[in-house]
Amino acid sequence: MNEFSNSLPMMLYRALDVVMPEFRRIFLEHGLTEQQWRVLRVLWEEDEQPLLILAAKTLISSPSLVGVVDRLERDGLVVRRRKQQDRRIVSVTLTLQGAQLEDAVSAKAEVAYRALEKRVGPKAWRQLMTSLEQLAVNG
Repeated sequence: MNEFSNSLPMMLYRALDVVMPEFRRIFLEHGLTEQQWRVLRVLWEEDEQPLLILAAKTLISSPSLVGVVDRLERDGLVVRRRKQQDRRIVSVTLTLQGAQLEDAVSAKAEVAYRALEKRVGPKAWRQLMTSLEQLAVNG
């Protein structure tokens, strides 16, 4: 077994401690929490998502997601709609304000990504992203 400080969980926590402060600053600048950003990020890629799908994609539990969506709705960034075909299904959709937020947040996030890639180099960055994807998919 690896030494504690070199164990995978500790290495991932240390990496998050390096990665997340800049992203948290960007989110805070736009009045968002990390969880709110995750929801918006999914909707920016494909708008109108059922709550259960959003929970799976964002890795936010369904009960917690309800509160996150409540706050996004309160702030005018999303709306909830019941599907006409099946009233049990509630979808979340971006408002114009929520859609417009994408450009500002994404541009700053892209700068943060490029800075991280530069720190480790393009080849190591691609390897890191590929390895993390393999771990997640095959886990």
